[in-house]
Amino acid sequence: MIDLKAPPIILIAEDDPDDRLMMKEAFAEQCKACRTYFAHDGAQLMRILKDEERPPWEVSTLRTYPDLILLDLNMPLKDGRETLREIKSCTGLRTIPTIVMTTSASEDDILDCYDRGANSYIVKPPSYSGLLDVVSSLTSYWATTVTLPTRLKRYD
Repeated sequence: MIDLKAPPIILIAEDDPDDRLMMKEAFAEQCKACRTYFAHDGAQLMRILKDEERPPWEVSTLRTYPDLILLDLNMPLKDGRETLREIKSCTGLRTIPTIVMTTSASEDDILDCYDRGANSYIVKPPSYSGLLDVVSSLTSYWATTVTLPTRLKRYD
């Protein structure tokens, strides 16, 4: 389960700077304890998760995975589909809740993401107030409702 004493770490893969800003503000409003960090694409997200790039939340040699990953589908270099497949095929990463949050409402995309192991699929709301509702629901559900494994820790 998420350690409620430690602020949840949320890693968001989003290439659009406007979407990143809105998500940062929405999390700041709806989950003051959450620590949000961004990867600009799936390739950077995987470098962070695989220790090829230092996670921005680390302050010591104690290395932790994020508590939650939000993943856009349509990104350059490595799109969300490839990234999701890679996360869910890796033993050390597959237990991290991974939520696809994208503009696509395509039934094919939804089915494909669940087939690849997505824990949830959310169509991005068209308004900021809708985003606030989504962030509130996400943080409530993933931080207080579900029971998750203890945050995985890695040591250098």
